[in-house]
Amino acid sequence: MRLVLLGPPGAGKGTQAERICAAHGLVHLSTGDLLRAAVAAQTELGLRAKQAMDAGDLVSDEIVLALVRERLEQPDAAAGFLLDGFPRNTAQAEALDADLGEKGVERCVSMLLDDEEIMRRLLARGRKDDQESVIRNRLEVYRDETAPLIAYYEGKKLLRSIDALGTVDEVFERIQGALSVVESRAGEGAEDSVSGANA
Repeated sequence: MRLVLLGPPGAGKGTQAERICAAHGLVHLSTGDLLRAAVAAQTELGLRAKQAMDAGDLVSDEIVLALVRERLEQPDAAAGFLLDGFPRNTAQAEALDADLGEKGVERCVSMLLDDEEIMRRLLARGRKDDQESVIRNRLEVYRDETAPLIAYYEGKKLLRSIDALGTVDEVFERIQGALSVVESRAGEGAEDSVSGANA
């Protein structure tokens, strides 16, 4: 199974990603983790990423794509993976599709949560960077980056949107439901309809 997981800050994406990977035997590919590991290992890509971060710049699509490509080439990723934090924009999604070819993304799950609940959750964490103005800015960035991605995967009939409000178990069951079609058609190559799934 080859998945992309989208969700705003505070939606519980990290928690659900771990559960999905454990349940389905997938490799969890977090671009944040890949970047930190590359910087710590002082690889060529890591040094280039650190240079950008130290300058206060975003790490370029080129570097992020190269890190993801390297990770996807490792043997354990052959059995399936979940991408968390990638792709961040349509250009990255198109490049990923070009890399994967016929073994492309099988499902994109978008976790939905309203702003009021996001604000409540993040303010409750009490972290230094979880201030209302910072959170609102992060939400704006998320929407700017993610809205085109949702349309991209919807156009490919790969999108399933689920309500991220509820207990961890409730949300996980909704995600499992969104993935059940992917599992049932594995090896069949059949087209499935996602009509009504994104309401």
